[in-house]
Amino acid sequence: MRTLADITALRLVERGVADEKALRTSFVLTRGYLHMTRGQCLDLSFEDTLDIKLEEYLSMISFKTGDLIRCGLEMGALIASNDENVIAAFARCGSSLGRAFQIRDDVLGIWGDETATGKAVGNDIRRKKKSFPIVYALETAADTARQKLVEIYSKDELDERDVEDVLTVLDELGVADYAQEMTREKADLALQEVSRVTMPSWARREIEEMVEFLAARQY
Repeated sequence: MRTLADITALRLVERGVADEKALRTSFVLTRGYLHMTRGQCLDLSFEDTLDIKLEEYLSMISFKTGDLIRCGLEMGALIASNDENVIAAFARCGSSLGRAFQIRDDVLGIWGDETATGKAVGNDIRRKKKSFPIVYALETAADTARQKLVEIYSKDELDERDVEDVLTVLDELGVADYAQEMTREKADLALQEVSRVTMPSWARREIEEMVEFLAARQY
């Protein structure tokens, strides 16, 4: 997939894109690979610790998922426009949208409807994944609740009672609602970043619909 992406970027000149712009697009794509790899490495490093701050988690997803979507929007704007302000606005929009996408994904990984996601409720808990809800709970839970989470996530394997106990802690902290508030905040910021960009009404409507879908998706 990476090879196909590289070839496609470098062949932009065959579609009438200037050499300099095609080369810059290729650079944006390659930088995206690097940032995604950095984010993935950070994500893997979280598997071996429970001492993760929410700020660290948000930094991780800004590289991993944030840069994935940022890359796509920035390349599109770069090819379509010569206005550096427009290109930068779409890049920032993509970064915020990527974070909204990932936090929503984390919500679905725990509370998603099995008929829509194809995964059982609490699936990410069973996998002991350090997703947004868990990181937030570890940082904000009172001593007793936090200790309960630490004990459970220190086990080699979790049973259904463990999953229920974690869900109880998350519910008591109102984590699902907070995570969705964060999703909405990042989605609104994504739209705000391109609010001053001049574009046809159909294009603005499509980006608004895309952002809304990603922020409220059920699968």
